[in-house]
Amino acid sequence: MELSNYTMNALKNFATINSNVVIHQGNTIMTMAEAKNVLGMTTVPETFPQMFGIYDLQEMLNVLGLVDSPRLRFEDNYVLIGDSTGRVEIKYFFSDPEMLTSPTKPIDMPDPDVTFTLDQGTLNNLKRAAAALGHNEVSITPVDNVIRLSILDTENSTSNMYSIDVDGDCSLSDCNFIINISNLKMIPGDYKVEISTKLISQFTNTSDEMDLKYWVALEKSSTFKE
Repeated sequence: MELSNYTMNALKNFATINSNVVIHQGNTIMTMAEAKNVLGMTTVPETFPQMFGIYDLQEMLNVLGLVDSPRLRFEDNYVLIGDSTGRVEIKYFFSDPEMLTSPTKPIDMPDPDVTFTLDQGTLNNLKRAAAALGHNEVSITPVDNVIRLSILDTENSTSNMYSIDVDGDCSLSDCNFIINISNLKMIPGDYKVEISTKLISQFTNTSDEMDLKYWVALEKSSTFKE
């Protein structure tokens, strides 16, 4: 099996969510943060022949980077990694999946109460504003038929604030949903965002070339009115 560029990029991204991963038989890869507040899932071009666990995903990615166009041959307890010439072979052992933090299935997203599109440029601006202002929360509120995304300190009413408005819909009379910006570890792209009063959000990549979703828990300081 030769890993595609997309699969390599997905694994690199998932390594920022959790340092370990359990890959199941088939072509779906999922990961979940240790705190269980972020879950990512994607469909990849390859079909993995068996379930296996990787304790240190970044280490494995570094190992894969030792060879050009890595070829994988799976055995019961390890994988053999070769290069395009057939002269290099690396033996890399699996970890027990039972010892790793891993989701068993995707989240069944409730009906959303807020929806909007978050393009990559807007997400970049939010992250830059958070770094500049020293804040780590994004406030999501409906204002005059748009959705306002604000970087602020929710515990300080006089904190400096950055806001940007995006097109979207809200079925609630009032709401203020809060997401920790450090949990927004998506592969670059545009996302359809859906938020539920169950304090869960779903980010779906809008590209036809990616089957990619993330679920991010909202902060308990979020408020809403039906």
